[in-house]
Amino acid sequence: MRLRIVSILVLLAGLLSGCGYNTFQTGDEAIKSAWSEVLNQYQRRADLVPNLVATVQGYASHEKEVLTQVTQARAQVGAIQATPELVNDPAAFARFQQAQAGLSSALSRLLVVAENYPQLKADAAFRDLQAQLEGTENRITVARNRYIKSVESYNVSVRTFPNNLTAMIFGYTVKPNFSVENEKAISTAPRVDFGKPAPAPGY
Repeated sequence: MRLRIVSILVLLAGLLSGCGYNTFQTGDEAIKSAWSEVLNQYQRRADLVPNLVATVQGYASHEKEVLTQVTQARAQVGAIQATPELVNDPAAFARFQQAQAGLSSALSRLLVVAENYPQLKADAAFRDLQAQLEGTENRITVARNRYIKSVESYNVSVRTFPNNLTAMIFGYTVKPNFSVENEKAISTAPRVDFGKPAPAPGY
């Protein structure tokens, strides 16, 4: 009797493996790992914002609109609970992506404004923060690309035969991904060319 049970378990394990069950487990873990890195890099960027805003404000306090936009964009990012389960909720994932895109846009506008203030551009603290921001944006791009590839591989497994039969049985569905139309804009790190002469600030 015991030998029969063992034989049945071995047979089931073989069937599950052949139908993609193990592939789903491996793919899911890869997505979790990639997503964790995406969140880490986005958090690194968010942590830079308060000091960046404070530094810019010290030289350009009257640029209230841009400074407020950055602060509000960061608050919107922080208001989203970016849990591991978020990757299974297309609507929540879309809100997360939209919030991060908003912060990217606000930071880009802030750095453009900074071009008008030679003293700010020469400030060592600002230059250090700008370098950290650019490095973080590059890390975000790498982390996002890794996540995109992990999700694409997983989603192909969910959709293709015979794995799709296993997916239906166990409730595996495709996971949301970063939208292609925003990928180029979001993955481009904000840059400030300190080598170009800046125009005088317009008061």
